[in-house]
Amino acid sequence: MPLVFETPNFLIIAPEQPHVSRRDGGHLIINPKVTVEDRTQLSQELAIEFMKLSMIAGRAMKNVLTRQGIDIGRINYQDNGNWRHELHLHLYGRARGAEIQAYGQPLAFPPTAQAFKEKMGNLERLRADDIAELKAEIQRLLASDTYRNF
Repeated sequence: MPLVFETPNFLIIAPEQPHVSRRDGGHLIINPKVTVEDRTQLSQELAIEFMKLSMIAGRAMKNVLTRQGIDIGRINYQDNGNWRHELHLHLYGRARGAEIQAYGQPLAFPPTAQAFKEKMGNLERLRADDIAELKAEIQRLLASDTYRNF
């Protein structure tokens, strides 16, 4: 999976098989490097970093994809953990002009990972230029007054 950003404790990746196509808003995942079942098992320091990274990655997605011509209205942050039983956070961009996952409606997924692959497995991934811009935007945001001393 393409790496978007890495800290000593977390990875932000762009999945090879996204749940939301690029044109519908894109998809990122934040994974802690420690395996825990859910966020209640994170230390205070890791919980703060996890929240900070989710805020920054969401802002970066909205900024970058909007500049790429995808009108992102919002980001959905979902702690799913149903198909993979360890903490990871999905960031789903919600484009106003979405074709598959209609804006303003709940995201709809098939009930199993296998059914998802069969029905929706060929969704458009984020491109290499999107990933490069996301990385640069995350670095810019981390250095900003808003997030530098978070």
